[in-house]
Amino acid sequence: MLLRELTGGLDDSSSVPRPLTRDRVVEWLGDNGFSYFVDSEGDVGGLWHGWLFYFLMVGESSEVLQVRGQWHRDLTIERLEEILEICNEWNAERIWPKTYVRVRDNGAVLVYTEVTVDLEHGVTDDQLDQLLQCGLTTGSMFFEHLDETFPDPLRSAP
Repeated sequence: MLLRELTGGLDDSSSVPRPLTRDRVVEWLGDNGFSYFVDSEGDVGGLWHGWLFYFLMVGESSEVLQVRGQWHRDLTIERLEEILEICNEWNAERIWPKTYVRVRDNGAVLVYTEVTVDLEHGVTDDQLDQLLQCGLTTGSMFFEHLDETFPDPLRSAP
């Protein structure tokens, strides 16, 4: 009733916050013409410009949306200090995405981005669209920055 009063009698269910679900994320991907997959653990992911992104629902009730990207290349352990400095600088100057690295047992350094939002009280379709676009766009911006900083030697002429 309050919603009807506030919206002038319009009954627009897309403007009412609803729980975050994997189905809503998959629907958004399909509506936007994106190719995606669902892995064996039920996580939704896809490639954007060659970068792997996952759309995760975490938390006690799967109420936290996390758009996590992984850069398409890894670095050697000798570049760890350099990439940490780049991530720290990015994180200090921007609110999104959070950037970080993981070092594998073999010394390979992997670089990630994350946009994480607690949606415990629900999310409208427009808000979900904005958050998913934010995760993909800002993650891609950071990965483009890395591509410029660390050019792929196989993409240039000998």
